[in-house]
Amino acid sequence: MSAPVFTNDTVVFGLLMLSLGFVFYTESLKGGFWEKFYKIIPGLFMAYMIPAMLTTLGLIAPEWEATEIKNGAEILVHHKTSLYYVSSRYLLPAALVLMTLSIDLKAVFNLGPKALIMFFTGTVGIIIGGPLAVYLISLVSPETVGGAGPDAVWRGLSTLAGSWIGGGANQTAMLEIYGYNQKLYGGMVFVDIVVANLWMAVLLFGIGRSKKIDNWLNSDLSAIEALKKKVTTFSKKVERNPSLTDLIILATIAFSTVGFAHFAGGYLSEVFTSFVKGIDSETTRNMFTFLESEFFWMISISSIIAIILSFTPARNYEGAGASKFGSVFIYILVVTIGMKMDLTLIFANKGLIIIGLVWMSVHALLLIIVAKLIKAPYFFLAVGSQANVGGAASAPIVAAAFHPSLATVGVILAVLGYAVGTVGAIITTLLMQIVSP
Repeated sequence: MSAPVFTNDTVVFGLLMLSLGFVFYTESLKGGFWEKFYKIIPGLFMAYMIPAMLTTLGLIAPEWEATEIKNGAEILVHHKTSLYYVSSRYLLPAALVLMTLSIDLKAVFNLGPKALIMFFTGTVGIIIGGPLAVYLISLVSPETVGGAGPDAVWRGLSTLAGSWIGGGANQTAMLEIYGYNQKLYGGMVFVDIVVANLWMAVLLFGIGRSKKIDNWLNSDLSAIEALKKKVTTFSKKVERNPSLTDLIILATIAFSTVGFAHFAGGYLSEVFTSFVKGIDSETTRNMFTFLESEFFWMISISSIIAIILSFTPARNYEGAGASKFGSVFIYILVVTIGMKMDLTLIFANKGLIIIGLVWMSVHALLLIIVAKLIKAPYFFLAVGSQANVGGAASAPIVAAAFHPSLATVGVILAVLGYAVGTVGAIITTLLMQIVSP
């Protein structure tokens, strides 16, 4: 790639934030063109696509080559922006800490077994749906799910597993752990946006007919009313106007955890690298190469510490906006990923869309079957699914569509998704690797 118009990271970051601010501002406008626009085109999709368009137009670039003169001779120098590295190594684990900090395992279990059953049913649906989709497509078009090395499709699909079990943070973790060719990553992002948002549209469509669906499921709705009261009480209890001290403590919790995670992750990476290299079987060794990744350990340690902190008074900092700041970091990560996209490669493998649709169909079918068997309310089905597929960005939207006071339920389940997302995605990826041609 030739040198873009803007090569200074500070300038590029300003452009990325300008594009992100544009999306959020226009999405907040009520009435008129923009409200109609975002009913068709999701804001998250635009957060990816605007930086991608800037890259496609040659204004910015994730990396490029330029001729420079050194010692009187012309040489070709490779340049690479550091924005993605900073976002993925510092802001990503910080986001995981802030978004997991508020998890209340006791409150989650108090939601009733059906809520958790539907959530984990959605997780299992993604775990088995991925390899099943890869296998079925391989019978018809093996080249669609082929590839070798960094170009292997199963590596790219691992990012979908991370996104559809946890969210953007887990998606990026899988991109780093399995080293998919980032020049092809735009195609996976496109599949993620199209398929996930199509399914969300189906869920929202069903909310308008939830009474009929609940009648068909023979659901007991008494738990829903109890949830409304519980969530409303919790929200009022922790909500407050954050002080400067609150914000500093939030930053301290997030980035001190990130610092420790980097330190411990580096140590564990070295230990497990020696362990994995000592495995005789190449197949077994390849299945556990993720243990060599410092990034994997950094993400895992950050999540574990956050879960531990959630049992302390630190969880009350959710009232000071912990998850909101985490979301800001995630969206900064989103735009840095977006600038990596080469739009000309999006449709290089149209079969990826079919894989995504088959995958999501397995997820949906399993949810419907289990909901019918246990007579779970449609609320649990919809929020349990979206907590997996959409994460904290959209699960509250689906929950609030039932009742505004239930938005926090979506957040709680979505945070649970962040906690289990990377592990679940790794299991999915190992299975996809096994069935890939």
